[in-house]
Amino acid sequence: MTQVGEGHETAADEAGPVMTFGAPTVGEILAERYQLEEHVNDDSAGRQVWRGIDVILRRPVAVVLRYPGGDSATEMLQAAVDASRVIHPNLVGVYDAIDEGSRAYVVREWVDGEALRELVAQEGPLDPARATAIAHSIADALAAVHATGMVHGNVHPGTTLIGDDGRIVLADARADSADSTETDVRSVGGLLYFSMTGHWPHSEIRSSALPDAMRDGNGAIVPPRQIRAGVPAYLDDLTMDLLDKRVATPDGNALTAELARLNSSDDDYEDVGPLRFTQGTSAEPVRSTRKIVIGIGALVVIAVIGLVFGIQAISESGNETPKSTQANSSPQGGTGTGTGNPDDNNAPAATPQKIKLTKDMVRIVDPPKGERNDTGEAALTVDDDDETGWETQRFQNRSNFGNLKAGMGVLINLGKPHHVSEIQVVSSASGVAMDIREGTSDPGDSRTGDDQVVKTYKRLGDGDTEKTIGTKAIFTVFDDAKTYQYLLVFLSDLPRADDGDGYKIKVTDIAVYGTD
Repeated sequence: MTQVGEGHETAADEAGPVMTFGAPTVGEILAERYQLEEHVNDDSAGRQVWRGIDVILRRPVAVVLRYPGGDSATEMLQAAVDASRVIHPNLVGVYDAIDEGSRAYVVREWVDGEALRELVAQEGPLDPARATAIAHSIADALAAVHATGMVHGNVHPGTTLIGDDGRIVLADARADSADSTETDVRSVGGLLYFSMTGHWPHSEIRSSALPDAMRDGNGAIVPPRQIRAGVPAYLDDLTMDLLDKRVATPDGNALTAELARLNSSDDDYEDVGPLRFTQGTSAEPVRSTRKIVIGIGALVVIAVIGLVFGIQAISESGNETPKSTQANSSPQGGTGTGTGNPDDNNAPAATPQKIKLTKDMVRIVDPPKGERNDTGEAALTVDDDDETGWETQRFQNRSNFGNLKAGMGVLINLGKPHHVSEIQVVSSASGVAMDIREGTSDPGDSRTGDDQVVKTYKRLGDGDTEKTIGTKAIFTVFDDAKTYQYLLVFLSDLPRADDGDGYKIKVTDIAVYGTD
């Protein structure tokens, strides 16, 4: 038997898989047909994604599994059943959806390749032609979904898969009441922006652990054309129109037709003409409505300013009251409703500051079957010392904490609710599957309390749980309208140790930024 991070592997571990409250294990066969081969990652809903084998047809499959099943899995299973009815070359095929009570899972096509998220992380922003091709394939898939009256609801760089054979497919539909065909179409704009810049528009699409879109001093999104060279004006306009909620979105078919036209252009992108977001049969080009809206807005502002100055000039020329007397009618004179400071009514939002964390505000969360040997080490992540940190135990056989538990993390109690803008986590290596979760309380520093934290805390952001690219991860997954007090930095998969012996990580610093 081999020593692992917590205790020993049992003889049963060596002999074969062991079932524990619905938790999957490598080698286990589901429904007497689907053998689990490798835990790939966890998605935003806390579901595990596995690579498996259909032992009857001898083909690779992906298994998306959650536990428990039952009522909590109804939405996932129904989305899978709906998706299975749509057959399209740019949609991942869905093979099976099973609820066993203790757990539920969806079996779908396995795609050899990588997600757009990993592709951009490895290669950097894509050239406009490739970004257009990817967006065209996804728009075509969405048009097929929308034609059936359904919504996908889960379009992002983690569900956009690029096959080794060049095929581009959309996976894992998961629509809820907040999703619509419009949000699906706008997400294509998000894919374009991400493909060309490496940033994902949080407020325009949805929050994510991916870096937020670049913004100017007023918080407005910066167009791709201003971030990098080589982005054609028409593609810049298309991307920004899709992200601008003031501009009505085209339907899926119109967007697909436009992207097909652009995708068929030569690499020099000459003579592609203006955007053609025509919803009907007319082939007459339509100008970018975003520029029209902004142009009209500018004219209105100019007109209003001129009117105000004109009225003020007339008022001052005909008013016999001395200016010294007029000053007494200001808020400082007691007749107004302001504070006396002309800037107070337009005070800028508070700038996020680093929230001071002390050792009493953090603790390690180690759910069953953990032995809680790391208790107390959370203090080393907030001591402003880069040399110290919380170091996990070493796990020899499996990167997902030896498949003994869902993961481990650091629970942060901010002492009172804060508006949080971001959390920064520094670790000793890249490749850590990490996310941020929120809860309403700390149920206690105990085995039972840790179990409750992992079961009840909700993951923030959309998309799959992502593996860190560098040693510093920045999470901007927070809702500006909400406040947070209890937050969990949660690790679910570990990188290989520096010496190559097993899997482990050291978290050296955690910083939270926000306002009161």
